[in-house]
Amino acid sequence: MPKMVLLAQHLTLNGNDLKNFTRKAEVSIEVEDKDVTTYASLGWKEVLGGLKSGELGIEFLQDFAAAQLDAIMWPLLGSVVPFVVRADQGAVSTSNPSYSGNVLIKGWNPIEGSVGDEAKVGVTFPTSGIVSRTTA
Repeated sequence: MPKMVLLAQHLTLNGNDLKNFTRKAEVSIEVEDKDVTTYASLGWKEVLGGLKSGELGIEFLQDFAAAQLDAIMWPLLGSVVPFVVRADQGAVSTSNPSYSGNVLIKGWNPIEGSVGDEAKVGVTFPTSGIVSRTTA
C-alpha cells in the first residue's frame, strides 16, 4: 500500500500562493443524511444523501510585514474567494489531485497564542458552491 508524507502542500486563496505561511491545510466535504424511514423499512433506518457542504481548515504562521499574510487576508474578510489545495506543489495528476472551489472568508484571527508560542493563525472557512476534484 502506498504511503505519503505531506512535505510541500499547495494552497492558493484568491490567487495568492500562501505556501510560505501554510502549516496545514485540510479540505473536508460531507453530505447531509436525510431520514426517509417508513413503516416499510421494518424497523431499520433508511437515509438518502442531501445537500453537500465543505470546509477549508488552515493553520498559518502569521506575518504582519507589508504585503505578507495579514495584509493579504485582512481585505478578504467577508468575501467569497477561490481556493486550490493539493497534497504536493507538483503538477496536478492522478497521484496529486487538485481540490478547488470557493470559500467564504468569514473570520480572521490575526493574533493567537500564548507567551513563547509561534505566532500562528487557525481558521476554518465554509465552502460556497461546488468543490471540484481534478487530476489533469
